[in-house]
This record gives sequence, structure tokens and C-alpha cells, in this order.
Amino acid sequence: MTEDSVKAEALSWAALEALAPAAAERVEGPTNAQASLRLFGHSEADVQVTLFRDHHAWCPYCQKVWLWLELRRVPYRIRKVTMRCYGSKEPWFTALVPSGMLPALELNGRLITESDRILEALERAFGPVGAGMTDRRVRRLRELERLLFRAWCVWLCSPGLREDQERRARDQFQRVATQMEEAIASGGGLWLDPDDPMGPIPGTADLVFIPYVERMNASLAYFKGFALREAHGGIDRWLSALEQLETYRGTQSDVHTHAHDLPPQMGGCWSDGSAQQQRMAAAVDHGEGLGALECRWSPSPGEVTPQARALERVLRHRSTLLARSPLGEAFDQPLRAALTTLIAGTSVMPAPGSAAALRYLRDRISVPRDMPLHSARFLRQALESTASLAGVDQPSLLPFEHRFDQDPRPFVSSGT
Repeated sequence: MTEDSVKAEALSWAALEALAPAAAERVEGPTNAQASLRLFGHSEADVQVTLFRDHHAWCPYCQKVWLWLELRRVPYRIRKVTMRCYGSKEPWFTALVPSGMLPALELNGRLITESDRILEALERAFGPVGAGMTDRRVRRLRELERLLFRAWCVWLCSPGLREDQERRARDQFQRVATQMEEAIASGGGLWLDPDDPMGPIPGTADLVFIPYVERMNASLAYFKGFALREAHGGIDRWLSALEQLETYRGTQSDVHTHAHDLPPQMGGCWSDGSAQQQRMAAAVDHGEGLGALECRWSPSPGEVTPQARALERVLRHRSTLLARSPLGEAFDQPLRAALTTLIAGTSVMPAPGSAAALRYLRDRISVPRDMPLHSARFLRQALESTASLAGVDQPSLLPFEHRFDQDPRPFVSSGT
């Protein structure tokens, strides 16, 4: 990049605000992580359900219940709770649920915990999504999901594996993944659910698999250099079908978020150190992402672009982001420089010494808590390209045993 191609001035906050879209409609609009109420055309008086889920919209068991409610279009309230690896659990929630277990759900005044029990109760109250949890084939598929989960954990979470042990762990995972592909094929080729296999939405069996297969795809790429979607075409087609659904995309995370939030939840995730693994991890960490290996759906040209949505989300939390930056208020110009690159496509020289602070923010964008996957990808790329103009300085490594750097409390008061 030549000096002539770098603009001297970043857009002002007023100019950036003029280019930002209105906030997305949370209550009646598409599935989103920021909502505290979802109505689907009902009145608030009709709401019988309150879902207690994590602030980060990351918990896999919460995602399963969240998706069920969205697909079944049951009106519900959302109360958000901090997962322990991000910060302290709210006292009001531990008074309600002493174990602190998430998700929890209140149905007509009755409190239920454990995601499978929650789905069973919701099915009794509102009817299932496809075949129900107690359907014979769904029960068999739930057992298969646990086999796949265990094979994934052995491969991902066993430290110090020798080359032959890595190979055996991979082979075992792929054997079970092949069984999942066979189940998709026997269900009709699109969904696992046996009812209406070519229908427009997935069923209960699919909802059981979605959270951890999404995390498998991300973690095995980042820590093992393994492209699940290339190795298993049936799973790739299943994920691609999900990604065509706006409802699923509203809950979908990305490789960066999963790769850095999984280790404290899983007790550690271990890299194999291969050249492919290092290339994939570097692409994720530097903001480039993994393209179609993360998501095969691409946004169509529209009124609100992913870049514009990312801008809107940053502007909402601008004051908190500046206050929490390693540079404090001195981060003002570097942040405006990155946002100018994001929204106008022009490079702006950031203030000297700002590279590490720009990368600090790049590393802490959480999907879908903060914004959708493609918005986050464009924002990370803008932050990295702006940081590269300021130098090679890096922030401290992200914590491996916890994510207290992601404590949601400073952002809750400024609105989600």
C-alpha cells in the first residue's frame, strides 16, 4: 500500500453516524441476539415463556432451546445471565437457580432446567418441531449425537497426543461423522428429522445436533487444521441448508468466537501443530476468516450491508469501547480510522502506537452477541488492515482458562 492510497483524515463521528442504518428491529424482526422479547405477531399478554440464556448468546444448550422457540414461533421473554467463564453469575439468577445452570426456562410460572427437559416441556405445551424428543428415531439420533460429541472431545481435548494417537482420534471422529451423513441421507437428504424431510425447516433431531456440530466445524479447523465441510459432504450440505435460514443465522457464531471461547468451557483444546492447522488458525486470528468453511451463505446486495450493520453496532457501544480500550480516549481516532475503512473502503493512517489497541478490539468481537458473522468478518478485517498501518504491535494473548476479558457488565448498561 502506498502513502498516496492512505487518506489523511478519518470520518468524524457525525459523518459515521449519518452513514449508519437504524438498529435492527428486535421484537418482531429476524432472529437476533440482542432481543429481550420476541412476539411473532402476538401481544405481550400472550407470553407464557421466559428463557434464561447467556449474555454472550454462545452457550450451546441455550442455542438449542433458542432455536426451538424461534422455529416454533412461540412468543417469549429473554433474561440474560453471565456464564461463569465470562464473569460473576448474577445473584438474582443463583437465587432462582442455585446451580447456576443454563439454560433455564419459566413456563407459566414453572421453572425448568436442562435443555432436553426444557424441550420436552415445550413440546407438551406447544407441540413439537417435526418429530418429538420421545420419537424412536429421534432418540436414536440423540444417542448418535452423544457418540459424535465424545469422539470430538477425545480428539480436541486430549493434550499431548502423539502422531499415531492424533490419527486414531481423527479416524474415530470421522467414522461417527459418516454415521451422521448416513442418517441425513436416510432422512431424505436435507434434514435429520424424519417428518417432512424436504420441508423448509429442520426438526427436533436437527436442533439436537446443530450447536455442537457448529462448534466441531470451528474448533477442528482452528486446532487441527481439519476442514469438516470438505471431508464430509453430507454434513456440509446440512450446514449449508441451515445457513439459508435467517432464523439459524441469527444464532450462528463464527470460528474466531468458538476457537477462543471453547477452551475454558471444555477444559482445554489442543492444537496438533501441523502446517495446515497453523495456516487456518492464523487466518482466523488475523481477521481474514475461513470463508466458505465457516459459512457458505453470502449476503445479497441490500439496503443494509454487513459493513453498515457492523458500524451501527460499534456506534451503539462507542463510549464503552473507548473507555475499555488499552488507549482509553486516545483510541478515538484509530477507531474512527478503522470504521472509515469499514464503511468507505478507504485506508486511513491511525495514530502512532495504536496497532495493539486496534487488534485488542479485533480479538474481542463476539458472534452473534455483537453482530452477525459477516459483519464481524468485515469489521475484524478493517481493524487488522488499519492496525497494519500503525505497526506490528500485538495485544496480550487471549486467556485460555477463562474469558473474564469478555465480562458483559460494562456493556449491559449501554444497551445490547
